[in-house]
Amino acid sequence: MAKAKTVTVEQTGSHIGRPQDQRATLIGLGLNRCGRRRTLEDTPAVRGMIDKVAHLVRVIES
Repeated sequence: MAKAKTVTVEQTGSHIGRPQDQRATLIGLGLNRCGRRRTLEDTPAVRGMIDKVAHLVRVIES
């Protein structure tokens, strides 16, 4: 069975003062605090969420 591709994201910016949709996107990614990392399945939906909050997160190549 082939292993699913993953992407690791780390929150680098604060959600304070951001629009509600960006806050919700961070929560959807499992991020709610600076420095928190999550490894997620690399799907178009997840990539779209990362693009929406690209100024608040960093993608860690693995």
